[in-house]
Amino acid sequence: MGEKRFDWRLALILWAAGVVGVAAVIPYSLTLQGSALEEIGPLPVPLGVVIVAQVSQNAVLVAIAVGLGLLLAGQIGLGAPIIEGLLAREPVGARLRQFLPLAVLLGAVGAIAIILLDLYLFVPGLPQVAAENAAHPPAWQGFLASFYGGITEELFLRLLVMSLLAWLIGLLWRGADGKPTPGAFWAANILAAILFGLGHLPATAAIFPLTGWIVLRAVVLNGVVGLACGYLYWQHGLESAMVAHFSADIVLHVLLPLLAS
Repeated sequence: MGEKRFDWRLALILWAAGVVGVAAVIPYSLTLQGSALEEIGPLPVPLGVVIVAQVSQNAVLVAIAVGLGLLLAGQIGLGAPIIEGLLAREPVGARLRQFLPLAVLLGAVGAIAIILLDLYLFVPGLPQVAAENAAHPPAWQGFLASFYGGITEELFLRLLVMSLLAWLIGLLWRGADGKPTPGAFWAANILAAILFGLGHLPATAAIFPLTGWIVLRAVVLNGVVGLACGYLYWQHGLESAMVAHFSADIVLHVLLPLLAS
């Protein structure tokens, strides 16, 4: 199958980028959880200690996701071709030009689709009191949080989860070359997108009481961009999925708050 050799330099770069994403999302998360923190009252330990502990814990999880994800991706022909090319001192300009405009476009269009679906389909069914009390982080916090979405979430959902699903499905559904078939990759992509939406429920629960409608909203809205990112990961590599996810988050968490202010 032509499995890739595990590259520790690539793993370290992806891990470091993922940890930066974890740290970058902290202001955004604190704003979203502000009312919950006020209800809890004084914490038994300083907030700074809690933040350091959370970043440390997530750093371990990112390391696991990167390590296992690269091992699985290497077995099914996936990976991070741009970083791999740079590490091998190969030209990567042609590869970048091949996916960069498409990734930005898919991310932006996906974000617009999310906004329209939420506004005209889901928002009318949201609890009014919850919608009124929802926190609205400023654009600068949304910009920082976009690095978490574009980097860290893609390490978990595409590099690890989609690679794992494609590898598992490919055990039963593979082509003559030994790699998962297109159908297997699409099945893995859809399942990863659903899990991506479900993974947002803990954050959503801090804003809205969880109901069937809220769960459907999380799966559908996050799945829109998740499917695009999965397709790009399959066709062009991890970096293209990161670009699309980051582009979508910039529209949702930076441009939208600026337009609303």
